[in-house]
Amino acid sequence: MIKIAVLGYGTVGSGIVEVIKTNQKLIDERAGEQVDIKYILDLRDFPGDPYEKLVVHDAEVILNDSEIRIIAEAMGGIEPAFTFTKRALAVGKSVCTSNKELVEKHGAELCELAKANNCSYLFEASVGGGIPILRPLVNCLTADHIDAVTGILNGTTNYILTRMDEDGADYETVLKEAQEKGYAERNPEADVEGYDAGRKIAILASLITGKDADFEHVYTEGITGITPEDFVYARAMKRVIRLLALYREKNGSYYAYVAPAMIGRDNPLYGVRDVFNSILVHGNMLGNAMFYGAGAGKLPTASAVVSDVVDCVRSVGETLPGGWSREKLPLTDHRSRAKRFFVRVSQQDAASFTEVFGECEKYESLVESETGFVTPEMDENEFEEKIAGISGYISRIRIED
Repeated sequence: MIKIAVLGYGTVGSGIVEVIKTNQKLIDERAGEQVDIKYILDLRDFPGDPYEKLVVHDAEVILNDSEIRIIAEAMGGIEPAFTFTKRALAVGKSVCTSNKELVEKHGAELCELAKANNCSYLFEASVGGGIPILRPLVNCLTADHIDAVTGILNGTTNYILTRMDEDGADYETVLKEAQEKGYAERNPEADVEGYDAGRKIAILASLITGKDADFEHVYTEGITGITPEDFVYARAMKRVIRLLALYREKNGSYYAYVAPAMIGRDNPLYGVRDVFNSILVHGNMLGNAMFYGAGAGKLPTASAVVSDVVDCVRSVGETLPGGWSREKLPLTDHRSRAKRFFVRVSQQDAASFTEVFGECEKYESLVESETGFVTPEMDENEFEEKIAGISGYISRIRIED
């Protein structure tokens, strides 16, 4: 029997307990040992909860109990999760987590600490919720050089953009609806400004390269500026607008950024709707492989954490592969990467736009008093220099093919 503890009894923590208890027989069979939850750490009491007797309020009880071999961390945030995780790993207790913020910021250090103490730090659930992506990168695609990842990595923004597209509603209306349905937080900034997806693409870039990609150097642009008019043009172009997280390696340079983009029907991510997520991975031998599913939610996320727990049970006393070094990954300025842009300008400035940008695809008479253009391929520095001379410039969205 392997005894484990769950840190945090909120949405994900209670989901971890539910997954283990519901699928106990199956999990025990696949782990090769009985998995027994001995403690649940939380500051609150849960009178009437079927597992209230497992709840403790002092982390020392767990950290000092030699019977606890594995910890499922579902506290979220940096502290006290970082301190508890470090102390657990230092005494050889494996830790499995969904905490993307902690993994992105301290993953290299924690993986190093796990290796030094013959245990594991696993974080499958930190990227893509219930979608298995980190394990395939570490265990299944080891023969490939991964040079590109494109992901729809945030369910909140994907839901908002889908509803704006299909219902013709504006951003504020759909955001309110998403909050009422529980798809968006009361303060949705981390999602709608791209920070959540930015942390996830930083984790993916770190795992792929073996070097530490710093979220603070990942350019993030959110969806708050997207309007119903943008979707009018997108439909005419047979495209959809999605918030994409991208990692690219090209000619020794590494790019990672998050931004809204127009994608066409040939893109495998075109049909990813509502709260679903998907990750498109490109390897130099494999070509494209796509991973799709529930990117968030109580049980999908908890299921991924429990899968890591099962792997740790199978490998007690060992360090499972994964992680990266503390060496920083040098990220190149995203503005130097060439791409096309969809641009909206006032109708009276359409002629001057063509003079500056040259021959472009043009979309007229779709929105009153303005014209849409698709530019030739150029980097963002060149685009910004040229657009500065167009007084009737309204907005732009990148195009990813």
